Amino acid sequence: MESLTTKQVIQAEFKVNVNSPVLKPFDGSFIVADPSLLTPENSHDKKWHMFFHTNLGVYQFISEDGIHFKKKQKVVKRAMRPNINRIDNTYYLFYERTRSLFMNALNVVNAVKWKSEIYVTKSDDLVNWSEPKLVIGNTKDFEISPRGTALSNPFLLQEEGINRLYYSCGMTYIDDCKFCEPTYINYAESEHITEGYVSAESPLISPDKNNPYLNLCSGCLKVYKLSDGYIGIQNGIYEKDGKSHSAIFLMTSVDGLNFKFEKMLVEPQVVNGKDWMKQFVYASHLVKHGNTLRLYFNARNVSNPVLGRECIGFAEAVI
Repeated sequence: MESLTTKQVIQAEFKVNVNSPVLKPFDGSFIVADPSLLTPENSHDKKWHMFFHTNLGVYQFISEDGIHFKKKQKVVKRAMRPNINRIDNTYYLFYERTRSLFMNALNVVNAVKWKSEIYVTKSDDLVNWSEPKLVIGNTKDFEISPRGTALSNPFLLQEEGINRLYYSCGMTYIDDCKFCEPTYINYAESEHITEGYVSAESPLISPDKNNPYLNLCSGCLKVYKLSDGYIGIQNGIYEKDGKSHSAIFLMTSVDGLNFKFEKMLVEPQVVNGKDWMKQFVYASHLVKHGNTLRLYFNARNVSNPVLGRECIGFAEAVI
């Protein structure tokens, strides 16, 4: 990604691939969500590897073309919102670790408070994974809400000997969905990949009632270093015409900490007669494959908690 310029990404025109969605809910889950991928250029076996979560944990699927995926294994249970990285031939999987499925169900009916933290597990072969390790726990008051404490959506950026983990925190209840979305986005830094992270004292991004794409809460943020700066890809949660929505937009930055809105990338819509992304377009992962950028994301058809389903697809742009 560092070979690209901000101008190239700003000028890129993303279109939802006709094969989308490429992954639908399975094994009784209502969702497949928060994709994080290794391209053939960045995996030891030259295949595509997608990490994502369902209601039952984080899974790893494999593909020859990044379109047709098959199940490989469940990596961790009690897990959501993964972020996969390959660093010096070791794979690091960061994720949001929750409590048990039973405790999560009690949280849905507001019988107990939610609690989640950022964990990491690592592997040399994408098959055998280490014992999960706590990376970031709650240390800031703004991470706590009346419904509990949530640290989620980790995303690692490395530069000049510093490891920076962007993450979402806080909980904002979305009335028509009947579940919570992240209120803020923050970051933590360390000299070590798997320990020693210190969180910033105040949120990096907060809800903004005057921002049409951020007037409910902050969603998540993925940051990439380019040859001449940084880009941030965020999905904000917003209210429009009495309903909640989510869309993915592009931002630029000179330091990876202060961002400026550039343009919308993917908005809720019916594509090719399919309504799988009709109301929400959520968390994404941008990857470069040859001369193509692919933006994988999960999306939801409707907010109704019974009828709503979340699938994974991608938009792509030639650069």
